[in-house]
Amino acid sequence: MARGTVGALVSVHAASEIATVLADRVRSARAAGTPLRIVGGGHWLDAGRPCRALETISLAEDAGIVEYEPGDLTLTARAGTTLADLARITRAEGQWLPLDPFGSAAGTLGATVATGSAGPLASAFGTPRDQVLGCEIVTGTADVVRAGGRVVKNVAGYDLTRLNVGAWGTLGVLTEISVRLRALPEMDRTFAVEVSAADGWSWLRASEFTPMAAELVSPALGALLAVGDAAVLLVRLGGNEALVRGAVESLAALGPMREVPASMWEALAAAEPPGSAVVRLSTAPSRTAALWERASAIVERARGSAHATLTRGVVRCILPVSGEGDEEHARLRGMVGALQNLGTAIVERLPASLWPAIVAPAAVDPLSVRVRNAFDPDRILNPGILGEPA
Repeated sequence: MARGTVGALVSVHAASEIATVLADRVRSARAAGTPLRIVGGGHWLDAGRPCRALETISLAEDAGIVEYEPGDLTLTARAGTTLADLARITRAEGQWLPLDPFGSAAGTLGATVATGSAGPLASAFGTPRDQVLGCEIVTGTADVVRAGGRVVKNVAGYDLTRLNVGAWGTLGVLTEISVRLRALPEMDRTFAVEVSAADGWSWLRASEFTPMAAELVSPALGALLAVGDAAVLLVRLGGNEALVRGAVESLAALGPMREVPASMWEALAAAEPPGSAVVRLSTAPSRTAALWERASAIVERARGSAHATLTRGVVRCILPVSGEGDEEHARLRGMVGALQNLGTAIVERLPASLWPAIVAPAAVDPLSVRVRNAFDPDRILNPGILGEPA
């Protein structure tokens, strides 16, 4: 499968041919009873439960722009297109796609949408479910299905688009995705303020200004990012000059602050050490400060780090993993268990052998099973990644 020239348009005919090739691959795998692991850029293969697949189906070469309408702020791309390429192409038109999942910008659009991954920008612009307008998938029965559309005003039929966002490829191989874009702000500035979680939340709740992103980082993470040795609130302000100036003046009331490079957000996204255990906690935004205090204390004892999107009530905890021995596994079980007791918890990463002992299956309720049966009755696509039994 030839990689599309990113920046040049991929013809509808070529895209259709690629979908046919992928459908044939799924059909053959189904006939042979061979499960497939769907792979994009290959950067997040340790995320989610271990996948019981014998072969892979890669979308890394299925990249390129199918349609881009700057006047409509919409773009359709093949799933293997990287976030970095999308940023470069849309920036030339004064636009951007405000999706910033944790990891590298070399990650693909398909993987971001399939996993429903979101970063600090989600507080102002929403998650992938809010950005995706439509998609094309190849189901586990080898059917090529289109959902949604390529325009913002498209409400016909069942919302199969959102059903596939965050389904981890268990309903179909995402091959093409249409997204809504935003105009780049006139100004885009980032500031670091040493502040407690409670004071940071109070400012965010009371301020007339809405930051594009506001992320509280723990002392360990702040030291790694070279923004301080205490808890630091990173605030990204965007808009015209007058708006940003007013927001800066308001932010200054929190305490001493300094401007930091915009590249700080890329550094934050890539700060997670390879092989770490990651637990994402959530609560009501008004309770985030209390959750932060308890979670960060546990993380600090484990010599890990944490960061929180205060306006979304999300605290993401990163625990170092040292080896595979029984003692290390017992330590991790204790730490992850303590975090799970604090609130709603989603484990993002964990050593493969610990998943069954720590995390309950995510998609074994009757409704999820019926939906999976409709799209992939033989469990050919990413089997086990959501914890369903063999």
